[in-house]
Amino acid sequence: MHYKTSSRPPGLKFDPFKALAVPRPIGWIATLGPDGVPNLAPYSFFNAISDRPPMVMFSSGGHKDTLRNIEHNGEFSCSIACWDLREAMNLSSAPVAPGVDEFALAGLAPAASLCIAPPRVAQAPAAFECRLWKTITLPAPPARAGASVEPEGYTLVIGEVVAIYIDEAFIEDGLVLTGKMRPLARLGYMDFAVVTPESLFTLNRPTASADGQTAQVQPGPWDGVYR
Repeated sequence: MHYKTSSRPPGLKFDPFKALAVPRPIGWIATLGPDGVPNLAPYSFFNAISDRPPMVMFSSGGHKDTLRNIEHNGEFSCSIACWDLREAMNLSSAPVAPGVDEFALAGLAPAASLCIAPPRVAQAPAAFECRLWKTITLPAPPARAGASVEPEGYTLVIGEVVAIYIDEAFIEDGLVLTGKMRPLARLGYMDFAVVTPESLFTLNRPTASADGQTAQVQPGPWDGVYR
């Protein structure tokens, strides 16, 4: 099968793009409304884009509460959604009315951040505290034939990470035990995945020869050296 994205082949029930661009970290974004009520929602288009300085991005389809709140006060937190919180994460995605506190809705406790006003999810194993750097309006999708409402486009939100929270239960010998956190990933359709200690593996980075024409990789697990 090979096709243009402007039209989906009849053999596909749904657009497969999100089932192919996988796995995607879940951005569990918390903000504060103008009235001080916290808002919490998971975003599947989320990732890190830089580590010097540390920066993350997520994109919002339509002008949702999260985006409005960030545009208002320029801050947001992003908690790590993990296996133990999968049901709460899913519930926090409900399209409830503006002003509803999704922390309370999902039975989650907010925890105070170090550098920003929006809280993080207290039960989450880790969280980023972010300040808005820039929003970018992405190209609007083409209108579908016969549609009475114009399709909503996406807005890219880029934030600088100004503080990080890590539950010390997931730190050992100076390293974060990512597998022990069991973070969730978003796939396509209604599919999710989870990272576990058993699913992790390491590879040493290859090194190039002096003339830059060949490369080799030290066999075995990661030796703890960044190359």
